[in-house]
Amino acid sequence: MKVKSLSVAIVVALGSASSNGIAQSESATAEPAERITVIGSRLSQRTATDGSAPVDIISAEDLVASGFTETARALQYAVPSFNFPSSSITDGSDAVRPASLRGLSPDHTLVLINGKRRHSSALVHLNGTTGRGSSNADLNAIPISAIQRIEVLRDGAAAQYGSDAIAGVINIVLKNNASGGDINLNLGQTYEGDGEQVKLHGSTGFNLGGRGALTLSAEYHNKNRTNRAGLDPRQQYPLLEDGSEDPREETFDRLSHHVGDADFENIALFFNADYVLDEGDIYAFGGISERTTQSGAFYRRALDNRNLLEVYPDGFLPLLSPETSDVSFVTGYRRNLGEWLADVSLGYGQSEFVYRLENSLNASLGPTSPNEFNAGTLETDELNLNAEISRFIPFYNYSDLSVALGANFRENSYTIRAGDEQSYIRGEGEYQDRPAGSQGFTGFSPDSEVDESRDNLGLYVELENALTDKFQWGAALRYEDYSDFGDNWSWKLSGRYDLTDQLAVRATTNTGFRAPSVQQLYFTNISTLFVNRDGELVPEQSGTFNNLSDVAQALEVGNLQPEESQSYSLGLVWSGYNGFSLSIDAFQIEIDDRIILSSSLVPSDSAAVEQALAEAGADNARFFINAVDTTTRGLDIVATQDFNLGEYGSLRAQAAYGYNETQIDAVNLPQILDGLEERLFDNVERTRMTRSVPRHTGTLSLAHTYDRLQTNLAFSYFGDYELENNQGVRTNFSGKWVVDLSARYQITEQWSIRAGAQNLFDQYPDEQLPENQFNGIFRYPNTNAPFGFNGGYYYTELSYRF
Repeated sequence: MKVKSLSVAIVVALGSASSNGIAQSESATAEPAERITVIGSRLSQRTATDGSAPVDIISAEDLVASGFTETARALQYAVPSFNFPSSSITDGSDAVRPASLRGLSPDHTLVLINGKRRHSSALVHLNGTTGRGSSNADLNAIPISAIQRIEVLRDGAAAQYGSDAIAGVINIVLKNNASGGDINLNLGQTYEGDGEQVKLHGSTGFNLGGRGALTLSAEYHNKNRTNRAGLDPRQQYPLLEDGSEDPREETFDRLSHHVGDADFENIALFFNADYVLDEGDIYAFGGISERTTQSGAFYRRALDNRNLLEVYPDGFLPLLSPETSDVSFVTGYRRNLGEWLADVSLGYGQSEFVYRLENSLNASLGPTSPNEFNAGTLETDELNLNAEISRFIPFYNYSDLSVALGANFRENSYTIRAGDEQSYIRGEGEYQDRPAGSQGFTGFSPDSEVDESRDNLGLYVELENALTDKFQWGAALRYEDYSDFGDNWSWKLSGRYDLTDQLAVRATTNTGFRAPSVQQLYFTNISTLFVNRDGELVPEQSGTFNNLSDVAQALEVGNLQPEESQSYSLGLVWSGYNGFSLSIDAFQIEIDDRIILSSSLVPSDSAAVEQALAEAGADNARFFINAVDTTTRGLDIVATQDFNLGEYGSLRAQAAYGYNETQIDAVNLPQILDGLEERLFDNVERTRMTRSVPRHTGTLSLAHTYDRLQTNLAFSYFGDYELENNQGVRTNFSGKWVVDLSARYQITEQWSIRAGAQNLFDQYPDEQLPENQFNGIFRYPNTNAPFGFNGGYYYTELSYRF
């Protein structure tokens, strides 16, 4: 595979890496013992334990010590409520995998960088993964080498940060160093001998004349595929003329499928800069990531009518090789205006996903069909303009009242560009009855092309105050006006009371919303066939239609509306006693009008559907619709203990547990679809929404430091979960423990080496039931494996610091 050259130059501007008061300039090498965070509050710095809402803080050291080379995977093992499953043969989701918090959808979590909204991926998850029908920010486009720390707010925060923050907020704080740096080489492979990885990454800091800093971070990451497919026992070749078996059946390579992690090659470059002026300071940060991925589809046997023996005499495995690109840039200016601190910023983000296929064909074109295709391009662009002022105001005889007032303007656009003509057309002549379109993924036709946008304006106010030295409270109110669906109000109240110097109780309640994404509003992938109707060729469409289409209007689906939520949390916090801290937080999240991607409706579903499809000239249709109300309840527990072992060094022990359970309260459909609740939102999708994520997750980690040696041992538990297939067979996959072990030795002041094993005892998920294994090929759950399906992995990393 080959990554296209970086075509967008990183323009380095000067300024402070802090914005909205969330990200403060810190050295990446000197994380304080009492880690400071202000996510969840624009107004004051807090530690992870003295706020009103639960926050996890994962330092750069924590991420590196995990040994994981992907940002999202490292975060999953650090925060039990964060889910990042593996998948295979799921089209584009093999390249950009879904990630979520608290068992909700991937698009219920807002991602920030240095406190600024991160754009989402252009990809829509369509093919059987967790979060089907959603899009999410690609965390793996942000290299670990660029990260100072990650703050995870496990609480609804739409009133503070806007749409999407229903499950919580992930804020990635970039490194901001004025000197020094590091370069690291990581090598590894699975116990099975595949999945070889090479990762070269590092960062360096520059002093900008004593008035600021510039940090550059870069990464090259190459990973080979893994394969855990079973052997294909099926007949591969057509029978001979005398009805006997083709002798090639005896020599055919039965390991025909690719079920495992995809090949990929990734290049990323990020920067973070700040510069102090005579009045105020300016800041800028951003980056570019380009990735090429390759994964397999279903194998086309030689006897399959999707194959042409003249082209592939032994059949073929279509290879989906998408190219993804993420670009982001934010710059801003901050200064004091009297008693007020003003912060103005402008940000831009773009995601592009190009569908490419190799080793494929369009069977309807015959032997002249090309073998490689550009099947089309998805693109999202996001522009953000933010302005905020904040200050402390004397508040009677109490502590000062913190006040923040702000406004933001955002424009989102979505584009679908058609692929090569050969990727979607039906040929004429001898082969026209063969399946049309590129095998592995049919290309986007001109009928699917989209170029749409929408904008919104948001206004907010946030207040915080300590009425006594024991009681603090906070409130936020936000108004949003969208150009497509209208306006929305959301609010949040929070409080904390210190029962003793060590024990406190905290609580929040809030309303939230998630505006339908531009991907859900405008995604379209339809094919047009000409069908003979009474001697006349009539165009007939099928596929995924957006809500502005004639099909959606005929079915009375209506325009998409925002999802709305009501959340509550209640927790206890214990801290400050001999290095021990404990937090216990219960939560409930009610969401109305959740947006789903429906199953395909066909004329036989009902007379009303038949008539509506006929009027719209469609044979079958699926679409996005506000249809489901849910309630999610859960519990998060985090405990940390530091031990001073004297001459034997120091030990940090941390245990974390997460529980979540989602139930469906109602399925709401328009009158024309009455009685089709089970058809439109079937048991496969109900199970996926409520049981595809483990309800119980937990970690126990031990980090021991002795002289030049640091050892990390982690036990991670992934509880049971369930999946259901289209035949109604539901499988329960039992919970599993995964153990990781690593050791780092400081050779000299500059050089160090780390070696470790992930999944030390070679744990695998349960095998699927025989009826779900597709002839024994899909041994493990290929659409959803919480800790993957690769077994054990060992690695080593050599590091140089300067």
